Amino acid sequence: MSLSALTYGIAWAIFAYFVIYHLGYFLLNILAVVRMHDAEQSKILTDLPYLHSELEPPISVLLPAHKHADTIVQATQALLHLDYSKFEVIVINDGAQDGSLEALTTAFDLHPFPEAYRVQLKTQAVKCIYRSSRYPHLRVIDKEYGGTADALNAGINASRYPLFCSLDAETQVQRDSLQYLATPFLNDHHVIASVAAARVASPGAGSPTRWAALFKIVDSLRNQLYASLGWSMLNGMLIAPAGMMLLRKEAVIAAGAYSRGARIAGMELITRMHRIMRDRQQAYRIRFIADPICWQQVPDNFSALKNDCVRSQQGVADSLAQNMGLLFARRSGSAGHLAFPFLLLFEVAGPLLECLAYVFVLGGLAVGVISWPACLAFLSVMIALGILLSASGLLLEEMAFHLYPKTGDLCTLILVAIISNFGYRQLNSLWRSMGLISWYAHRKPGELPEYIAPKRIN
Repeated sequence: MSLSALTYGIAWAIFAYFVIYHLGYFLLNILAVVRMHDAEQSKILTDLPYLHSELEPPISVLLPAHKHADTIVQATQALLHLDYSKFEVIVINDGAQDGSLEALTTAFDLHPFPEAYRVQLKTQAVKCIYRSSRYPHLRVIDKEYGGTADALNAGINASRYPLFCSLDAETQVQRDSLQYLATPFLNDHHVIASVAAARVASPGAGSPTRWAALFKIVDSLRNQLYASLGWSMLNGMLIAPAGMMLLRKEAVIAAGAYSRGARIAGMELITRMHRIMRDRQQAYRIRFIADPICWQQVPDNFSALKNDCVRSQQGVADSLAQNMGLLFARRSGSAGHLAFPFLLLFEVAGPLLECLAYVFVLGGLAVGVISWPACLAFLSVMIALGILLSASGLLLEEMAFHLYPKTGDLCTLILVAIISNFGYRQLNSLWRSMGLISWYAHRKPGELPEYIAPKRIN
């Protein structure tokens, strides 16, 4: 085979790969549009909470905290005033010696409270459990440091209710957020988890003005938010975006709870629950809530944005690697036959392949095996498909939620959706490739916590 023929074949393979990649996400966006009708029906219920508050299942809200002395009181106060019929808040002080416990004690009048602590999951030692004399539904666990996964497992041990919600101290929640998360459990008894992505702008404040924050908003709309909603329609959402999760405690414990060896514990848990439930041939649903019900501070510089990309890529790769048994398994359904290979091929390997594609095309142009017209055609198609995908995500956001009512904010995001494909997308792929290479070089087997014997979930 001649060099020109080989180059021609590789170029067409690259072209086909990226066309399939973008078409895949377009199809997920179409599925998300279909799901919007159900979301509108859910809004009717959440807008009228008193009509169904008697039916709402009680929820334990778990808030792990380590070195969050500056924000832990404010975060706890917000959770205590959630608009929900019956819930408890459990704050887990994960070995922090920065004054977090003292701040909580002063703010909420905490006192040691002797109570039975059922150890279903092995964790680092719990030193004391406190209860607030001002808020009967608030408890604080003080334990030895073990990491976020270990802290959440300790919270599960202390929780009283069959559903628990996990989030971190930097997540801002709307008062009606639990109503949105609980609605799928009311409508379908097979639901074992509902997930809501944290939006990257403050509600009512318009869009941020820093470039890093604007790029992050467009990026989340492009590949995360509505793609997750599309996969949810197929019951194949394996990679849960950062935000809030409401989970059925019995199903989580039976699956092994949070893994202390996972890069992003919540993301890996969702993937593992798919694998466990499929393997046991149990009916289940994992739903995604697209409504903006929680918020996180956006990265305000490119260094923070890079760290976010690297960590996210490592979490995706780690979650899939620890659950390879789901890939093409006989009973894995859409999760193992569609979502897993798609994510493996396009989310895990995609950024690295994209970087290599640019090197191949530009290198081929430099040595004369690829012509200028061919190079420009490749770059034009890549950029055009990227713009269409970014614009479709922004269009769905505007149609569904109209979060940016100011014309100036919307025009800014439209502009960013276009120009992000001229440099930022390539930089994003480079960062994610660095995250993948770093994860592969330093990977180690996941460590599952000890837990009670698995049992079938009815």
